[in-house]
Amino acid sequence: MDTTTVAAFLAVDLLLVFTPGADWAYAIAAGLRDRSVVPAVAGLIAGYAGYTLLAVAGLVVIVASSATVLTVLTVAGAAYLIWLGWGVLRQPAALTASTATMAASRWQIALKGAGISGLNPKALLLYFSLFPQFIHPSGGWPVAAQTGLLGTVHMTACAAVYLAVGVLARTVLRTRPSAARTVTRVSGVMMIAIGGLLLVERLAGW
Repeated sequence: MDTTTVAAFLAVDLLLVFTPGADWAYAIAAGLRDRSVVPAVAGLIAGYAGYTLLAVAGLVVIVASSATVLTVLTVAGAAYLIWLGWGVLRQPAALTASTATMAASRWQIALKGAGISGLNPKALLLYFSLFPQFIHPSGGWPVAAQTGLLGTVHMTACAAVYLAVGVLARTVLRTRPSAARTVTRVSGVMMIAIGGLLLVERLAGW
């Protein structure tokens, strides 16, 4: 796979990664909780790693060809986002959380992140619609290797952007408790809104 193709993919991919969505909302919420940015982003990337493995294995083609499977995945992902957003609204980020508390909940934070990206139908469609445009079966690299490389590029871009978003949220809002609570509630509303839109979009076309 030549560098021109990888660069073109990265340019398009960054446009999508920089678009605020459920991942951004979770990174911002995590950024407002002491020491939770890294596990949260690690969880988000873990979800995409799962998609990359599916893409490399070729199983995504089977899923993409089934409207029923896509519908079930969309509904599950939307319901999870709504549930998570409601939880954020009920318990806004507390900037005074202790180190011990955060250490005990890092796995939970990471698992929630993996659930957000892993159950996000938009991520699934990203792998279906974007990746094939940059994969050349007749090229020198096997299709699986090309897919794995594109998946790695995508995960690296996500990690860099989401870490920056989380750290920026913590740095800017840490000294402003009222603003932090507002941003957390907005993040929760964003999750609920995105989940609701996904439900309406999928069920309307079912």
